[in-house]
Amino acid sequence: MSATKTKMNVGIIGVSGYTGLELVKMLINHPTFNLNYVANSTGETTVDELHPSLSGVCELEVKKADVDECAASCSLVFLAVPHKTAMAFVKPLMKHGTKVVDFSADYRLTQDVYEEYYCPHTDTENLENVVYGLPEMFREEIKKASLVANPGCYPTSAILGLLPFVNNRVPGTPIIIDAKTGVSGAGKKLDEVTHFVNVNDNMFAYKPFFHRHAPEIAQKLEIDFDEVNFVPHLVPLTRGMISSIYIQTQGEFDAEKIVKEYYKDEPYVRICKNPVDMKNTAGTNFCDIYVKQKGNLLFISSSIDNLLRGSSSQALANANLMMGLDESTGIPNIAYVP
Repeated sequence: MSATKTKMNVGIIGVSGYTGLELVKMLINHPTFNLNYVANSTGETTVDELHPSLSGVCELEVKKADVDECAASCSLVFLAVPHKTAMAFVKPLMKHGTKVVDFSADYRLTQDVYEEYYCPHTDTENLENVVYGLPEMFREEIKKASLVANPGCYPTSAILGLLPFVNNRVPGTPIIIDAKTGVSGAGKKLDEVTHFVNVNDNMFAYKPFFHRHAPEIAQKLEIDFDEVNFVPHLVPLTRGMISSIYIQTQGEFDAEKIVKEYYKDEPYVRICKNPVDMKNTAGTNFCDIYVKQKGNLLFISSSIDNLLRGSSSQALANANLMMGLDESTGIPNIAYVP
């Protein structure tokens, strides 16, 4: 029987959050993956109790996360847990031979950069084996990987916008990334910043220049961190992300022609004739890109769904590649419009 007709058992550790919910929604209809293990830090509930929107759709038992049980049940596991927590799971799961797609930042950066922005790293061995999960950059490596670091939402949007123009940029000049995202990117945990009264009818920047995703953008583009001027903003929307990127360029070139040629074979990057918006990518794995030139200044606008292309659907695309499936299997491509 071919691999595409054989069900493969997969699991989710960290099913309680928004990204866990998005994973469940895709996996329960996946033609090849069988979701047979879901867990969080406490267990003693079911998927539909955690996510009432799935009542009558998915009633799987949610267990307290256990590495041995997970490894015995799954060929691959999605780790939708915070940084530091992920390392505690990845190390033993890898020893069991279970493939892992990690949503956290724990394996996206080199050890020195990670420890500067996060915490001491406790699994440096697997930093040598990880593949960064952006298919447009590392598709062939992902196919052979046992551990994939799913990219951050902001880096996905920014890197995809900038990649085609790395060689057109004036070296050493600032890259300005003005990014905006919906509140779901902050997760389900309540805090003062994401309180309704603070977010409603409001918009504000946070962690300008020194957000943790800035070094991820710099490192993957192989440029100096000081050249990346990244300012994220929280906007009063549930989901969506748009990055407005400005770079100084050299030489004469047609930016639209370059970006179309660069992404001509990429199924989940769309080049747009008009400035992009959040609505047309919401609910999909697409990244929409628009470019405009003014002399030596290039404007790049990039839009994604922060929960899907910025997290869960990109993770599923990576898992498909890791398990020998077509990248597009079970991936959403119809936007939430209107």
